[in-house]
Amino acid sequence: MSGIFTKSMARNIFYGGTVFFFLLFLALTFDSHREFPKRDNSQNLTPQVIAGKKIWETRNCIGCHTLLGEGAYFAPELGNVYPRRGPDFIKGWMQAQPTGAPGRRQMPQFHLTDEELDNIVAFLKYTSEINTANWPPNIEG
Repeated sequence: MSGIFTKSMARNIFYGGTVFFFLLFLALTFDSHREFPKRDNSQNLTPQVIAGKKIWETRNCIGCHTLLGEGAYFAPELGNVYPRRGPDFIKGWMQAQPTGAPGRRQMPQFHLTDEELDNIVAFLKYTSEINTANWPPNIEG
C-alpha cells in the first residue's frame, strides 16, 4: 500500500461504513421489537391505570419528577416508588403537601379526591411492574 488515501478508498470506506451501520441499526431495531412484548406491562392496563396516567399528565408531574428515567430531576424518581413506599404512604404524602419544611423543595397540593389518589397509585404500581432491566440503578430513585 502506497500510503496515499485516494478518493476511491474514501468512497469505499464511506459506503462500507454506511452499509455496516445500517445493518446494525436494522438488527438492533428487530431485537428491540422482539423484546418489547417480554418487557412491557400492557396486559395489566386497566381503566384505573389509564385514569392515573391522565392525572400524571394533566398535573404535569413529569415537570418535576422522573418516571423510568424520563422527565425532570427536580424531585425523586417515581418509577419504583410503589414497592419502596407502598400505596398508603403515597396517598398520605400527596395529601400532606406542601409540608412547609424550611429549605426543602415543596410539592404543590393538588386537592385530589380519594378516587384520583387511587388512580395515581394504580398508575405508579403499573409503572413499577414494567421490566426496566433494573432501572433505576439506585433503589431510592
